[in-house]
Amino acid sequence: MIYRNQWSGMSADLSYLSASLDYQLPRFGGGVGLLLNSSTEGTAYLKKNNISGIYSYSVGSDGFEASFGLQAGITNRKLDFSKLVFSDQINSRTGFDGSATLAEQPFNDSKYYFDAGAGANFVMGNAMLGGSMLHLNKPDESFTGSRVATPIRTAIYASYRYPLYSSDPYGEDDSFIIPSVVYYKQAKANSLSAGVQYKYRGVNAGVWFRSNQKGSTDAIVFSLIFDIFTSTYNTQKVRLGLSHDATTNKLNYGNTSGTTELSVGFETGENSGKAYESVKCYDFY
Repeated sequence: MIYRNQWSGMSADLSYLSASLDYQLPRFGGGVGLLLNSSTEGTAYLKKNNISGIYSYSVGSDGFEASFGLQAGITNRKLDFSKLVFSDQINSRTGFDGSATLAEQPFNDSKYYFDAGAGANFVMGNAMLGGSMLHLNKPDESFTGSRVATPIRTAIYASYRYPLYSSDPYGEDDSFIIPSVVYYKQAKANSLSAGVQYKYRGVNAGVWFRSNQKGSTDAIVFSLIFDIFTSTYNTQKVRLGLSHDATTNKLNYGNTSGTTELSVGFETGENSGKAYESVKCYDFY
């Protein structure tokens, strides 16, 4: 589960919650999952709630693993029109006067639509490469009654897990440097994040620089991850994460107070050696 509070120093609420559950099906070479997303944005309380099912399939052998996933679900998007303020409600001397607006009401203030996505992930030794495409069906999320297609959102990422003391990329007592890069694009909006993590046993610390579509720095991001193993063979763990974005764009950090994310996860794992023989699974880093 991940909770994100964006620009907490500003009056408008920008908060996001994502929760997911994944279950491996070794007999089918993959797994199934359930994903829940909820967001609230702005003074008009633009809310978006989504529930999706996920199916994944993995193939590979020692040193190489390829995973492919499909996602499909239903999204509800709604708006509180009464919270919006228009120019005919503003007095040049006294400001907002509370009068009714003549602005046209939306065709409806609650919209349901089907949404789908797909992705792939490849692990080759210490390297990882993958990508995803969301809104493949370009759903109509407009409140006006006129169709407005949601642009496809594309993400591409790559990372490399470099062991500092040995050649074993999964040695529990080793330290790792993990550089990574992520690129996002949706319509004319795009963003690039690049950074590095340092991992030792159950502790991971990282720093990233994120750019905006103009190529200038948008934020500096700091993160901490703690893995708490709950079984003797390190097959079960609780993962706690914390990250903070320090805004560096024109809004500046003094106005926004940055963005904070909190995450918690639990991995059940297998309690016997057969897990390494029957379950295709790897760390996502």
